[in-house]
Amino acid sequence: QVQLVESGGGLVQAGGSLRLSCAASGRTFSSYAMGWFRQAPGKEREFVAAVNWSGGSTYYADSVKGRFTISRDNAKNTVYLQMNSLKPEDTAVYYCARGREKFGPASRRFVDAYDYWGQGTQVTVSS
Repeated sequence: QVQLVESGGGLVQAGGSLRLSCAASGRTFSSYAMGWFRQAPGKEREFVAAVNWSGGSTYYADSVKGRFTISRDNAKNTVYLQMNSLKPEDTAVYYCARGREKFGPASRRFVDAYDYWGQGTQVTVSS
């Protein structure tokens, strides 16, 4: 069983930064793509960023491109989301997820392309 545990959320002023971490259990972490999603109250869960198994390829939602950076450390079984220039509209619960093997890069923005999810961490950006 895979467990994903997010941390690093909190309250920050607009223009500030936060770094989210997602620690994964299991010995096969480095074999899977990983993604970050977010969900604001009353809205559907939306794609934020994804990274392939090696960290060599990354993908971003247009709304965060240039402000957020996803990375991973396979030696530590951890994926990160560095969030800079935060805006009030970034306020949401942020989830990390493990990508299913059968889905390729083109599918990484879809919820169904992931099989294990963390419990989420709250990010609140004040104006």
